[in-house]
Amino acid sequence: MDTTLLIVIAGLIVVLVAVGLVSARRRADQDTVAAPPRPPAAPPRYGLGQAIRRALGTRLDEGTWDSIEDALIAADVGVAASSEIVAEVRAAHPDTVEEARQGISDALESELSGRDRSLNLDGAPAVVVVVGVNGTGKTTTIAKLAKRLLGEGKTVTLGAADTFRAAAAEQLQTWGGRVGAQVVRGQEGGDPASVAFDAIDSARAKGVDVVIIDTAGRLHGKKNLMSELEKIYRVSGGDDVAEVLLVLDATAGQNGLAQVAEFSHAVPISGIVLTKLDGTARGGIVVAVERSLGVPVKFVGVGEGMDDIEPFDPASFVHSLME
Repeated sequence: MDTTLLIVIAGLIVVLVAVGLVSARRRADQDTVAAPPRPPAAPPRYGLGQAIRRALGTRLDEGTWDSIEDALIAADVGVAASSEIVAEVRAAHPDTVEEARQGISDALESELSGRDRSLNLDGAPAVVVVVGVNGTGKTTTIAKLAKRLLGEGKTVTLGAADTFRAAAAEQLQTWGGRVGAQVVRGQEGGDPASVAFDAIDSARAKGVDVVIIDTAGRLHGKKNLMSELEKIYRVSGGDDVAEVLLVLDATAGQNGLAQVAEFSHAVPISGIVLTKLDGTARGGIVVAVERSLGVPVKFVGVGEGMDDIEPFDPASFVHSLME
């Protein structure tokens, strides 16, 4: 074959390949431009409302009430509370399915009313001790709470008193850096109470408004853990501590009540922060926790973002729960 012809054929092949690459790139760019925007996150749905609607069906009979009670128990409202709520709604003799559903909603809201859910920040500085088992989102909850307080114009110091868990102080240090809070830490394996003392002492010297103390949450070695918590509480001011917040995983269900009881034996819990409440069908644990301990849920975590912590509002919570 003639050399000139070979050169021409090779040139044509190069041109065709180049044209194909350009066309493919243009199609990719068009696909990227045409891609629909990501929809906004849906509001949290807690699942109980769907179960109640299935239980109610289209008419009210004996089986309906049993199904409603089962749905409430499955949502971790608790056996006693579920039975009482159903009895209360039945005693009102609702005529329609919608009246019964509204009665359940009203009864749940009534269960959660009348408690002071404000965050106590008395003290100079105000000391907030945070407790809870590992895996509940305790450390990230502290960071979220710190960010919220900083956004309200307060200064915040974090005390890394979880000296038992490997890298716990580093984790808190990272979160503190992200939200703009000072972190006081000690040596890994050191005395947790001394870290709490140093954090409060530092905050007092600098005129900081709030100190939030992280604590260990190991499930094993409970006796030692609870003894350390008692010591941290005493060193932090004892009865002068503004808040002792227990971080509880909403998906733990009734198992979470055992945690509440365990920690309440060591320190006087003043409020609950309920995490992982962004889509669970077991949000009724709020009722069970408040009944068993008599302590209010003060905040709920509804997502993984730093702003995804909200003061607990019974009306909006029950509305979401019953959707």
